[in-house]
Amino acid sequence: MPLLQSIVHRLDPSLDGERLTVTAAPASTPAANEDPVMASLVNSLNDTYNTKAKGWGRFAEQGEQAGPLVAWLRAYMAEEQDFTQLSIAIAERLAQTLQEQLSVSGYLVFAHLRQGDTETLFLGLVHQREGIGINAEHQAVPAAQLNTSQLTLAARVNLTQWQSDSESAQYVSFLKDRGGKKLADGLIALLGMEEGIDAPAETRTLLKAFSDYVEKEDYDDEASREKTDTLVDYANEQLRRGEPMTLEELSGLVDEKQPKAFYDHIRNADYGLSPEIPPDKRTISQFRRFTGRAGGVSISFDSHLLGSSIEYDEHQDRLIIKQVPKQLKEQLAKRKE
Repeated sequence: MPLLQSIVHRLDPSLDGERLTVTAAPASTPAANEDPVMASLVNSLNDTYNTKAKGWGRFAEQGEQAGPLVAWLRAYMAEEQDFTQLSIAIAERLAQTLQEQLSVSGYLVFAHLRQGDTETLFLGLVHQREGIGINAEHQAVPAAQLNTSQLTLAARVNLTQWQSDSESAQYVSFLKDRGGKKLADGLIALLGMEEGIDAPAETRTLLKAFSDYVEKEDYDDEASREKTDTLVDYANEQLRRGEPMTLEELSGLVDEKQPKAFYDHIRNADYGLSPEIPPDKRTISQFRRFTGRAGGVSISFDSHLLGSSIEYDEHQDRLIIKQVPKQLKEQLAKRKE
């Protein structure tokens, strides 16, 4: 992922813990081909960010939520303000907004990146940890390292999507750790954004739509398993890339012979899904299909149903189905007639 601009500022809490101070870098770092180490750092932070739970939204243009970031970004993209000025302005506002939530020092990394036709702005707070290295005399010595696998706070703006005046509700994302609600709220205030997509809820609804589609089409065990693997693989690939799932693209992957079938099923049944859905890692990881066939009995169900509508009694070797499918109930009822 080409690095266009980057810079690192330091945040330090005061001795009394009541405020944060910013120690700014004098100038931004050259492009990736001139500083491969910085490019490696940013790519590592981006990879970590992609795997974390996030909130999604868009800039609030009016009202109390709107902040100065939009104006700063417009000035930067119009080359009326350089990257160093932009990053310092954001860092100082962040220090003011989060002065009561951060109690340890850290490095605030800013990066302007381009991947294909898409440009993004990334910011992340990373902390330093003590490690051990080997010096020129082959002796073990203390060596400070950046803990790139753990981000305290981070956010990313899809600059291309934002500038296109898209109606998308998700061109801004931010780290949304369960244990860091105050930090997340501070980031929302800093970004001047309004939350849009609930990624876990949207992902669960998508999986429900998929389960309904597989049942409606009456696929056999092998086809059901293959299509489930396709969905999960696509979701994980989008997670790795830090991009949302697109319903039309997913529909084409689920059924190449009828690329619009799954998409039409979603729209016709009115699940209320957005055209683009940020995949939720935890929800996706729990979604697989269990299948089995023996003695004239064929069973197939989504793994997330286990423990809710389906129970497995290991000691008595039996499955308990609490919600019998409507089509099956109708067939059983006709048998009694």
